[in-house]
Order: sequence, then structure tokens, then C-alpha cells
Amino acid sequence: MTTLDDLWFLADEANQRAEQAYHRLRRRYDEFMERSLDRRVSRPRFRTLARRVKETGAPFGAHTIVYRENGDLLLCRHEGVDLWVLPGGGVDPGETFAEAARRELHEEAGLSVEYDGLAMANRVQIRCDAYETWGVLPVFAAEAVTETPAVADPDDEISCARWFDDLPEDTRDRTDLEAWRRRQSFG
Repeated sequence: MTTLDDLWFLADEANQRAEQAYHRLRRRYDEFMERSLDRRVSRPRFRTLARRVKETGAPFGAHTIVYRENGDLLLCRHEGVDLWVLPGGGVDPGETFAEAARRELHEEAGLSVEYDGLAMANRVQIRCDAYETWGVLPVFAAEAVTETPAVADPDDEISCARWFDDLPEDTRDRTDLEAWRRRQSFG
């Protein structure tokens, strides 16, 4: 069997796991935004992302939109991609998406929050040459209980965490975050 065939089988297994993960989210959470993202990647990156999806259903883990009562959002500066991003990251073996989002938030911002549920369930289409697969990107919503971020990222990817009223231009998925914020009722 060639490497190309292995990649096709990996993509097929990843598709199956993504379907299972998506349907678990639909059964557990009532109302959330959905959107589709399309990522064209190199062959090595495709293999890495497809393996993650095969293991967990999610190529990029789980994330959290953290907000204050006035509508400010918390963003983390991710030095690896040179962007402001939501706190979040990979799902460890045996972890649910919600558990992963909570752990990553603690590492990247050190805040206490009260989770509201699922804010977004994004479908991430991943393509490389003739190969494609997809995975879910769950984004939870949580209101801050404590308001002073404290970064303790073991990966040293996050350099700071800050509150924003106006999101910086270099915010990953800025348009989607602003759309989510418009749908909320902030005091």
C-alpha cells in the first residue's frame, strides 16, 4: 500500500470521527452559531490535522469566547501565528471538548469563568491536493468571574492576554467574533 493510499484512509477515518463529534455537540447543545472554514495545507500538515481529527474530531482543539458584562472580549497574543486569538487548544486523550476549553483557558489566561454553553460549532474543511477531510472547531462562551488575566502557558505560545472593546485588526476570526457579540445582550 502506498503512502497516498494511507493518506486517503486516514482522511476517511477522520471524516467518520468528525461526524461523530459534530453529532454529539448537536445533541448536547441547543443553539449556537455555525460556520464553515476552508484550509488548504501542505501534505505533512494535512497528515497532522487528519490524525488530530481521527483522535478527537477536532483539528484545532476547543476554544472559549470569554466576555465581561459590558461586552469586552478576552484575547490572547499567540506568538506562533502573530495574531490575537481566543484562548484554546488541543484536546488531550480522554478529555471532552468542554474540559479541553476549560484547561486551555486556565493555562492561557488564568481566569475564573462561568460557562454558558456552546457559542459556535465550526466546520473546518481541510484540503491537500486530491485529499480532503473535515473536523469540528467547538467554541464555548463563558462570562468572566475574575477579570485580571494571568498567562501560565506551558507551551510558551501565549505572550499575554487582554480585554478588548474594539477588536484589533490582527484578530483571528475577527468578523465571526463581532457577529457573535452582536447577537448577545450585554449590560
